[in-house]
Amino acid sequence: MQNMTKGDGKMTLTFNQDTYRCLLFEMAPKIIESEDEYQQALTLAEKLTFQKNLTPEETAIYQLLVTLIEVYETQNFPMDSSTPQEIIRHLIEASGTRQADLVGIIGSSGVVSEVVNGKRAISKAQAKALGDYFNLDPSLFI
Repeated sequence: MQNMTKGDGKMTLTFNQDTYRCLLFEMAPKIIESEDEYQQALTLAEKLTFQKNLTPEETAIYQLLVTLIEVYETQNFPMDSSTPQEIIRHLIEASGTRQADLVGIIGSSGVVSEVVNGKRAISKAQAKALGDYFNLDPSLFI
């Protein structure tokens, strides 16, 4: 990752092709063709999901992995759509997050409880906050 200084003195991160190539070589993402490859991709994506402060290059690899996983799952595990509340409950359970961890991110403890239990619809702002928190596309929550 390269840092560049703008005219206003602030640093901005730029995408480093060499770093990205090294990550591609290290992680070797490819079309998923077997259950073993699927499990390997999931493990790597999960690691990146919960890693704090991803670099632009890591974010690009993560997005590529998620796309490859989604293609494999669509082809091999067709399923009915989940409700946003089911998705949130699954993410909470899978990540070890507590409802209390979402207080302040999407609202008060009462609002969090109502959202998680399906008694309150998720607003666009809450969907964006949840997407940022879980490093996922906010449209999953709408």
